[in-house]
Amino acid sequence: MHDTAGFTPCTAIVTGSDSGIGKAAAVALARAGMDVGVTWHSDKAGAEDTGEEIRRLGRKAVVRQLDTTDLRAAGAVVDELADGLGGVDVFVNNAGAGDGTKFLDLDVDTWMRTLDTNLNGAFVCLQAAARRMVKAGRGGRLIAVTSVHEFQPRVGASAYDASKHGLGGLMKTLALSLPGMESPPTAWRRGRSPRR
Repeated sequence: MHDTAGFTPCTAIVTGSDSGIGKAAAVALARAGMDVGVTWHSDKAGAEDTGEEIRRLGRKAVVRQLDTTDLRAAGAVVDELADGLGGVDVFVNNAGAGDGTKFLDLDVDTWMRTLDTNLNGAFVCLQAAARRMVKAGRGGRLIAVTSVHEFQPRVGASAYDASKHGLGGLMKTLALSLPGMESPPTAWRRGRSPRR
């Protein structure tokens, strides 16, 4: 195991950072002093806006399209971003999608697209980032945005719930499995807080 006591992250990649939680995470990491890789699936303008906001903070931003359903290409995008940034110290898997189709109406193509987006593509991207972190020997941080529906299923979300449950399980396994990480891989569950 590597000594990571002096670990200071300088670079980060945030998937799905063209809007919402991903954009907020990318900008927060830039504010913390990191250069950031930004990805988008269908909102290039949103990703470019995120990149410009990062640059206005005096940090480098590298923007690339990422389709997590293209399992063969997704890892290459992470590698390309890491090359453009000079490495990857923090990786935030935020890309995700839901389908809202009830179980009896759910076709296998929709099921697979949701699992590829939320789980299989996440696996490919997390693995690409982790391999670079371990090889660099400086440690790193892996974070995956899951959902409260990882534990609280909802009607019409069987593929989404299964994918987020799987992603949470993957992150728990990574927390036990990866040597030389600065801190254990973490799953962050987004969702609504109960109203009071």
